[in-house]
Amino acid sequence: MTTTTTPRWEEKRTDETRMVEGRLKPHFRQVDAYRYNSASIRVRVIDPRFEEMKREQRDAMVEVELDKLPSETQRDIVTLFTFAPSELAQKPKTFKELMQNSEFDDPSPTML
Repeated sequence: MTTTTTPRWEEKRTDETRMVEGRLKPHFRQVDAYRYNSASIRVRVIDPRFEEMKREQRDAMVEVELDKLPSETQRDIVTLFTFAPSELAQKPKTFKELMQNSEFDDPSPTML
């Protein structure tokens, strides 16, 4: 018997975070979003175009689309993770990438 477990972050998806995903998915390979708490949305974008690109450039590419969301939603997006697929391969290149992706996948408890 095979059991499939849903990542914890998927339980935190809302209509609003699905709207964020819908805005970004036509432009990037993989997009995930969830509401971390009442004041915070986390977004993860994975795209091969991010290879060898500086974090500021990646974020700028994503922010062009995020700017098209309602202002209330934009204000709540406080965490944006942008990764190239190679950075999330079986062994991430850096400890920082490992920790960022781990925190997205398995959110720590919130104070709110």
